[in-house]
This record gives sequence, structure tokens and C-alpha cells, in this order.
Amino acid sequence: MKQIMQLQSLVFLVFISMATLLSANAQQAKKTKVFLFAGQSNMDGRGNASKLTEEDLNGLSFAQKRIQFYYKGSVQNTNDPLIMDGVLDVTDPWQFVKEKFRLEKCFGPELFFGINLSKVYPNQNVIFIKRSQGGTSLYGAWNAEWSIEKAKRIKEENKPKLFNDFIITVDEQLSKLPPESYELAGMIWVQGESDSGNKYGFLPSETYGENIKKLIQKVRKHYDAPELPFLMLNVGSNKVVQGMKDAVKSMPNVTLVEKSKDLLNENYTPTYTHYWNGKPAGHYNYIGMKKIGELFFDSYQSNYRKFIE
Repeated sequence: MKQIMQLQSLVFLVFISMATLLSANAQQAKKTKVFLFAGQSNMDGRGNASKLTEEDLNGLSFAQKRIQFYYKGSVQNTNDPLIMDGVLDVTDPWQFVKEKFRLEKCFGPELFFGINLSKVYPNQNVIFIKRSQGGTSLYGAWNAEWSIEKAKRIKEENKPKLFNDFIITVDEQLSKLPPESYELAGMIWVQGESDSGNKYGFLPSETYGENIKKLIQKVRKHYDAPELPFLMLNVGSNKVVQGMKDAVKSMPNVTLVEKSKDLLNENYTPTYTHYWNGKPAGHYNYIGMKKIGELFFDSYQSNYRKFIE
């Protein structure tokens, strides 16, 4: 009887050891999830980081254990881009941003997307890669089928070919990782204001739907990710937003994230109310940008959790 019990104990110990080993191997084999961020100044983000609460900062500190962040931002009159390469964090922006928005440091939609992501998936390693530039259009600088004629029509011939630079930036960061160690999990897009109105004619707004579909298609094709989730914020004129809605209807895994200007709406995203050089400063403040990050995460979690679980 004693020998049988010893044998049973040995079998049990072997089973536990194997289960532990398999669990460790599974955890080790879990791939890093990569999220891409792109757009214009509201993707740069103007949320005032001095308004972050103790709870916000604790959430960020926790997120920093798992989320790496690479950000390349640029502006028209500055040759040197703003580069961040480290853990998820707030931004030390250009001097004109500090003056215009009366802040020292700021953040974009990635901050609260990441804070909420890390709460739900605390053991998941994640990389965020962001490329953005304020005052740039999808018709011109961001066009996946860029041409000098299109760029000139919207006075962006001297701005970077941002779609190409976005792909180069992402490729450079992914090349630092072992090929089988990561998976693209989604792309977040905040852009549309520069294609709105009729300052440069109606083509930019009228072709927005066609142009955003081409951008999505080219990103997915380049990364061999035909189902890559693509989430965008409803910013811009009615024609621009209608173009976004057309993309949602005609393409798989494309989602329009709805915000609101209504104070009583749960998706309320306020902007700065002060003036700068005689014009409204605009752009989302701390509350607005925090809400946008949360809305993006809620939408992702509702529609695309299979890409991260």
C-alpha cells in the first residue's frame, strides 16, 4: 500500500511539473500585440497632462510595465521630428503647443486606450507605434496613392508623404523584433478636419471615403493582415464622416467611433474654449482626449477582442 501511495505521489508530482512547464511555455509563446496609431494634430494629442489624477497616474504606471511606445511627430516648420521611444507616457511637445494650449506636457488617444487595455489584459505585452502631423489631409499628405497634383491642389506639396513615412516608421520598429514574436492587433486613425470644408474645392471631402478605403487596403496588404481592425474617430465635415461610414459599410473590421459635442451625452468630448491669436484654440482637452481613448478601447473590446485574447 505504501509503495502504491508513493507511486501515486510521484505521478502527481510529474503531472504538476508538466502542467507548470506547459503553462510557462504557453506564456512564453504568447505574442506581443502591436497597435498602430496615425493621423493629424488630435492624434498627436493636446490633452493637458497636468490634469491627470492620481488614479490616472497609477493606471499609467501599471500600463508602463507592459506597453512600449514609439512616437514620431512632426510639424511643418520644424526639421527635427519629435521622437519618443520607451514606455507608454505623456509627451513633452513643441514650444508652440505649450504656449497655444497653456500646458507643459500632453497626451493623445493612445494614453487611455493603453491604460484601459492594461487593466483588462495585465499580462499581455504590447507595442504602440504612432506617426502623426498636424494640419495634414488624407487627400494630400496621407494619400496612399500620393501624387504631386493632389498635393498641390491642397497646398501640401512641401509636406512629407506621410503614408509612406508611416509605413517606413512602422517597418523600422517591427524590424527590431524577432519575426515570429509579434502580431498586429489593430490600427487607430484620428484625422478628417483638413479634408473638410471647401477651401481647396470639394474633392478632398467628396473623395474621403474612397481615400480612406485605399489607405486601409494598403496597410492590410503591406502587413499581410487582411482582417486587421481599423478604428477611426468621427471628426470632420458631414461629407468626410459620410465617407468614413461608407468605408464601415463596405469593408470588414472597420469601425467608426462616435463622439459627441452634447454635454449631456455619455460620449461628450469637450475641447479647449480659450482663444489663440484671435481664433479658438480648439482640440480636445484633458476630459475630451481621455474620453476618446476610452471610447476607442471600449469599441475595440466590444468588436475585436479576439485579436488580443
